[in-house]
Amino acid sequence: MTLIEPHGLLDGPAAEAAIREGLALPLQGGPFAFTGLRDHAGAPLPLAAAPAAMTTSPPPFAGLARHRFRPLVMGIVNCTPDSFSGDGRAAHAAAIAHGHALRAEGADILDVGGESTRPGAAPVTPEEEQARILPVIAALAPGGPVSVDTRHAATMGAALAAGASIVNDVSALAHDPESLATVAAAGCPVVLMHMRTLDPRTMQQGVAYTDAAREVAAHLAARIAACEAAGIPRARIAVDPGIGFGKRVRDNLDLVARLPLLAALGCTILVGASRKGFIGRITGVVEPSRRVAGSVALALEAARRGAHILRVHDVGATVEALKIQEAVTMGWTE
Repeated sequence: MTLIEPHGLLDGPAAEAAIREGLALPLQGGPFAFTGLRDHAGAPLPLAAAPAAMTTSPPPFAGLARHRFRPLVMGIVNCTPDSFSGDGRAAHAAAIAHGHALRAEGADILDVGGESTRPGAAPVTPEEEQARILPVIAALAPGGPVSVDTRHAATMGAALAAGASIVNDVSALAHDPESLATVAAAGCPVVLMHMRTLDPRTMQQGVAYTDAAREVAAHLAARIAACEAAGIPRARIAVDPGIGFGKRVRDNLDLVARLPLLAALGCTILVGASRKGFIGRITGVVEPSRRVAGSVALALEAARRGAHILRVHDVGATVEALKIQEAVTMGWTE
């Protein structure tokens, strides 16, 4: 598909006024608006060239109603002993308690994973992965939506049976040849993430992009097409540009800055930049658990560019910051 890129974003009353006066169009239904379009070469296009998918709101992801202005927040529950972020909780009781705490802080979704996919991480068997996460999912699912963060079809099926309602796959359902059929048969929502290679051990080797934002968008468009061919409708798909997965610092920043490019895909947009290494490169904060301020700053930037869901470790800090951003942009009612 030809990817048309919106730019000149507006929000709040300015966006509403520009749309009303015919000077802008809503970005995926609003509350943001864009005032310009450009083609793959950067040449300007008339607003009338915008595809319907770019201006129309995607269906609620996993049946979740969206907030007035701010994105939904997905809280991370790592059931691993080797998480890059230092928050892995291998003991079931600790992971379950952490999930409940994240919900209390305002998480709309909990994302439970049992295999680290940090750069250089060794793979985990589906059996070990399931042993780590299934009791946690079963305990957390009655309280609200739970997604399973996995590349393995067998784990997807077992997690859905245990109560998970969303599949979140860093390989965009490409790692396991059974994944497409598993998700199609389950009829569940799925998050497709971009990763340069299918192996975390090699994804940071030889990284080179000509235009990271467009190349990532094109890859995700191809994965959406594969899903639709397998019987997974676009309405059940969210896309994730894969911040930190096989990207340089400048690539990660470009993906956030040009996030509206993904709007043409017509899917819910999820961004997960929390505690990533490039934040440490920029801020000088070495320890991942101390990258809260940088992570929240990235979350706010993604929110300002149309992200529908933010996947984060520090739920409370992120939710508070988003509420302030919403109040400043949309106004505050006593």
